[in-house]
Amino acid sequence: MRTRIFAFTLSIFLCAIARAELKWEQTAVELHPTAGDKEAVGHFKYQNTGSQPVRFKSVHTSCGCTVAQSQKEEVPPGEKGEITATFKIGDRTGTQVKNVTVETNDPDHATTVLTLKAVIPQELEINPTFVFWGQGEALKSKSIVVRASKDFPVKQLKVTSSSPDFQTKVEQTGNGQFKIDVQPRETSREIAAKLVIQPEDSPKVFYATARVTNAPAIQ
Repeated sequence: MRTRIFAFTLSIFLCAIARAELKWEQTAVELHPTAGDKEAVGHFKYQNTGSQPVRFKSVHTSCGCTVAQSQKEEVPPGEKGEITATFKIGDRTGTQVKNVTVETNDPDHATTVLTLKAVIPQELEINPTFVFWGQGEALKSKSIVVRASKDFPVKQLKVTSSSPDFQTKVEQTGNGQFKIDVQPRETSREIAAKLVIQPEDSPKVFYATARVTNAPAIQ
């Protein structure tokens, strides 16, 4: 009887110490892509510090703009690896936070959330992004000021209106600074247009809006 109890106790002890255990070098990465970068890539490194293989069950991201993948499906004891998360920048600016959820057979940490933080420089500062006129208001132009960041030199700016009801005129007011004058052809009815702002020799586009509202004219 004592022999059986000892064997049972020993088996429980061995099961407790023989386990998969994934240790992450870091679970949060902050990236600072430069102007013109199309993507930001984060590397999350790990090591299996347990005595059993670690198996990845799933790796999925919080949005479609981020793709994550593991180098291996199974990590033997003592081996290292990494999960790579690639964030497609597109026309996004400012601070972007994306999560990668990793599920493994690690009994103590079955689910781990990795965080990819990308601080994307704002290439153009547009103020305001919306200009409007009240119905019946005088046909006077209103201005939008555009300033380029120091890391994003702009020599020329192209502005087009989605509607012929608005005219635009671009004037350079300084190094990397521009003024866009917007004027409606009429204010007797409600009209609207999207203004497409594009720096020279850049694939990126920015937007502003012009509108004649049904509000009373501003005196």
